Amino acid sequence: MAKKKSFSTIPKSERTLMVGVNIRGIPRDLSLDDSLNELELLAETAGLYVTGQIEQNLVKPNPKTLIGSGKVEEIKTLLTELETNVVLFDDELSPRHQRELEKEFGEEIRVLDRTALILDIFAQHAETHEGSLQVELAQYEYRLPRLTRAWTHLARQAGGAGGSKSGSVGLRGPGEKQLEVDRRDIHRRIDHLKIEIEKVREHRSRHRDRRKKSRIPLIALVGYTNSGKSTLLNRLAESDIYAADQLFATLDPTTRRVDLPGGTKALISDTVGFIQKLPTMLIAAFRATLEEITEAELLVHVVDSSHPNANEQAKSVLKTLEDIDADKIPVLTVYNKIDKFLDSNFANPEITEIDSIAISALTGEGIEELLNLMHSKLFESYSSVKIDLPYKEGALIALFHEHGQIELIEQKREGVMIHGKIPVRYVARYQNYFIEVEGETNQD
Repeated sequence: MAKKKSFSTIPKSERTLMVGVNIRGIPRDLSLDDSLNELELLAETAGLYVTGQIEQNLVKPNPKTLIGSGKVEEIKTLLTELETNVVLFDDELSPRHQRELEKEFGEEIRVLDRTALILDIFAQHAETHEGSLQVELAQYEYRLPRLTRAWTHLARQAGGAGGSKSGSVGLRGPGEKQLEVDRRDIHRRIDHLKIEIEKVREHRSRHRDRRKKSRIPLIALVGYTNSGKSTLLNRLAESDIYAADQLFATLDPTTRRVDLPGGTKALISDTVGFIQKLPTMLIAAFRATLEEITEAELLVHVVDSSHPNANEQAKSVLKTLEDIDADKIPVLTVYNKIDKFLDSNFANPEITEIDSIAISALTGEGIEELLNLMHSKLFESYSSVKIDLPYKEGALIALFHEHGQIELIEQKREGVMIHGKIPVRYVARYQNYFIEVEGETNQD
């Protein structure tokens, strides 16, 4: 049930009641309580103040309002008791659910869902032109199917999750006309944003091509939001990227050069943090940024070992990597924040000597060993592969000849079949042409 808090100085437009729903047969990454705890952190990051929470278990969702009619009435009562004007759902609401709930709760109440909240946080934290473009595109694609007379002039509106709705048109006829104008404006803006983002994508692609010619490998830091990726990059590169103990503290990607053992160098890129139920339109809009992950030769998966849901968070990250086709890239798992344990002998049964390590990016414990592992992964590990390469991929054929160990090569009419070993850091470049991957071996 609801948990009352003192909020006498908080504006009603920022007071928020959270709603969590369990639907039978639909699996969850986190328990409902843990998911709502995370939602509260997201709300606080967006500048909202949670006054309470309410839950419901359902056999199947209500087609109109998601939750049952009795629960709708219960929420109305709580909103009055808690003097709260925002209802925040833990799951993404369908356009119909959103419209019906807004009708039920009335014009004074703002209905939000997790997706809208995350989009708002991204909008607040996007500092570069690229990040702003990507967030704006995701916001418009989310809002378009939810457009009603209460959401008019969206193309000219700005503001955070705690802001009030734009005013509705009083008469039905003019209101419908204004909706059509808004829809056309939003479609034009979406088309423009996609063109601008494609320019960014092309620029990144040219930049990556230049980087590949330099022979400097790219390592991408990935992980759940607030796992400590930015702090780790600061430690590895001796830089001063903004890092804070909050969700999505940094959004725009940052790349730094890092010295590895043996005089070798690598580029390390800090990418946007993941989270369970990451909105699909955000993944699509951030394609240009997420390609930094798919082009990396090694992924360093940073896990907050001190978090009670560390394993669930790690699984959510791996699922997202699969969604963006980055699951074939070698992964080194880093269990961060061991400084938070009273027992300095941190142990996790998931850690293996080869591909996992426990560290503290804050204190520096384990960093030297991490650098050695990254060097080993990039320069000493090989995978046995069978690949069919078309002749048009001459650069990949040449790369295999230069860095791989060819055991069998067969010229065909359309291309060349190669059976051999290739450094792990190059495996992802060949993933579209695999016949078979037999596994990794270490070459000293």
